[in-house]
Amino acid sequence: MHTTLFCYIDGLTSSWGRYIVMEVSFDSHPGGKMVSKKQSSLEKISEPENSYFELQAYWGMTKHMGGLKATRELIELCHINQDKYVLVVGCGVGVTPCYLAKRYGCRVVGVDLSEKMIDRSNKRAKREGVQDRLEFRVADAKNLPFKDATFDAVICESVNAFIENKQRAASDYVRVVKPGGYVGLNEVTWIKVAPPELVEYLYRIMGAEFLTCNNGWKELLEGSGLRETIAIVYKTDALSQWISEVGQFEFLDFIRAWCRFLYLLIKSPACRRFTKEALTIPRSIFGLFKYFGYGLYVGRK
Repeated sequence: MHTTLFCYIDGLTSSWGRYIVMEVSFDSHPGGKMVSKKQSSLEKISEPENSYFELQAYWGMTKHMGGLKATRELIELCHINQDKYVLVVGCGVGVTPCYLAKRYGCRVVGVDLSEKMIDRSNKRAKREGVQDRLEFRVADAKNLPFKDATFDAVICESVNAFIENKQRAASDYVRVVKPGGYVGLNEVTWIKVAPPELVEYLYRIMGAEFLTCNNGWKELLEGSGLRETIAIVYKTDALSQWISEVGQFEFLDFIRAWCRFLYLLIKSPACRRFTKEALTIPRSIFGLFKYFGYGLYVGRK
């Protein structure tokens, strides 16, 4: 039941929540005492997005609603082809940047807050033989280290829900895109008013703030000065989302991810406390897909 529930929640939110991330090693003292090299405590975390990115980096997997099918549609809506220069914000482990370089032959820059994510992205690019068309950097979505009007397109997938100042981030996407270029988002979207306890639970556990379509994500792009905005919203379900995610990764990726999670569960008391808290769920979680979907939002500068 517990494993099924975590898979269910993962399929809904494309995140694995606010787990504790802990790296351990043995020191040089007699007896090999175990000490913490890097430890983040749920009690000490002040920004939900911090633990989310730490977990994704430790896990080695990043996902988004709609999977590869949604990625392809977002690419088409942003008119990306071989001649374009593309920025992927919140690139995670580099799946979408590598797909863009391999399938479309364009030049791509991927940015992420986590150095570990960037390291995994570079390894993936080399493994897939596309490193000559890719560049990865550590960067904040709210303060991108690029000159104005650098890129033909900027895309994000399940990133902005985890950014507190969404307008600031969106404005910076617009700043770095060329006139006539596109900004495209794939974001979890409320399609119906959800029970307050469900909204609170998902924010508390996942650290994400999801918006509606017309009064949320679409308005965000329009408020950043984009025109010709498009919003396409999809309903989904846990099985469809799980299938879409499986299509993005190799089987061994899932095995490694689960092994890392089990290691955390065994070694970290904070992770076990969080897991127990996450399993204290409101009844409305099982009807989540009545309220929940994802949307593709695109605007032109």
